[in-house]
Amino acid sequence: MTARLNVLSLFSGIGGLELGLERAGMTVVGQVEIDPYARSVLARHWPEVPRHDDVRTAIAWWHSQPRPPVDLVAGGFPCQPVSEAGKRLAQDDERWLWPAMHAVILALRPRWVLWENVSGLLTRGLDIVHTDLIRAGYRHRVGWATACAVGAPHMRRRLLGVAHTQSHRRDRIGTTGPQTPPMEPARRRPQPGRTWPTQPRPVGVAHGIPRGMDRRRALGNAILPDIAEHMGRLIHTADRHQPAA
Repeated sequence: MTARLNVLSLFSGIGGLELGLERAGMTVVGQVEIDPYARSVLARHWPEVPRHDDVRTAIAWWHSQPRPPVDLVAGGFPCQPVSEAGKRLAQDDERWLWPAMHAVILALRPRWVLWENVSGLLTRGLDIVHTDLIRAGYRHRVGWATACAVGAPHMRRRLLGVAHTQSHRRDRIGTTGPQTPPMEPARRRPQPGRTWPTQPRPVGVAHGIPRGMDRRRALGNAILPDIAEHMGRLIHTADRHQPAA
């Protein structure tokens, strides 16, 4: 039986990453999310998972009591500093929180790292992310993922990065370097039994009820669970194929 990988989720939002990684056979052991509404969604769907409210103090929180080992740190750090729709201040924006995610990675030393962000990162900070991970001893690859590639009726093109502490496993993911990232999920058609735009928990929006603005904002920030599931399965497959020592 394949061991389940333990995931610490940063910038969790409403749990799109977690839902997909769980479908891929992983176990969520911690979540960090600053938005109160999003945390209420996480608490409803992952009541047994410990949560924290700020990635900048997450290391102290995680070490405050005995915790399970973390195999994968995953998160979509805020995109506003690098988004084409924003002021594009990049590292001069106080919301540039990659350094906080990087600090968690350095403190916990997971075997795997999975991150997600908008295409603006390609020219406004990807070099920093890549250099930080390489210097920390990871093999890092970056690629594109689109919502329509997993059957959604919209493009929603995003950058995904995967890093691993042992390069021979990362080679099995099949992405290329950050200069030319042409990764696409393998599934290019809607899956049997999957309909759009309805999504299983916790992704979905109910119209005409309170907190509608919070719901729409949370959904807009969320990664599609199908993409996270695809990446989780690739990571699981690569992790299983570690050569014996």
